[in-house]
Amino acid sequence: MLRYHVKTIDAWKRLRADKDGVVSFEYVLVAACVVASVGAAFGNNAGGGIATVLTSAINIISVAINTAVGS
Repeated sequence: MLRYHVKTIDAWKRLRADKDGVVSFEYVLVAACVVASVGAAFGNNAGGGIATVLTSAINIISVAINTAVGS
């Protein structure tokens, strides 16, 4: 049991000292946030506030374009 504890502590120390993986991990977190945001806005169950605002904005823009063109 003590052997696993020592190995775990050593692994944590190496991980804390390693600075190369930090940037990659940050990029993974940013990418996950972007994917979650896009999924929330445009997913299958996009009935939330973001989807409602985007849908209404697109409808307003299309009505304004149709009115300006006169069709």
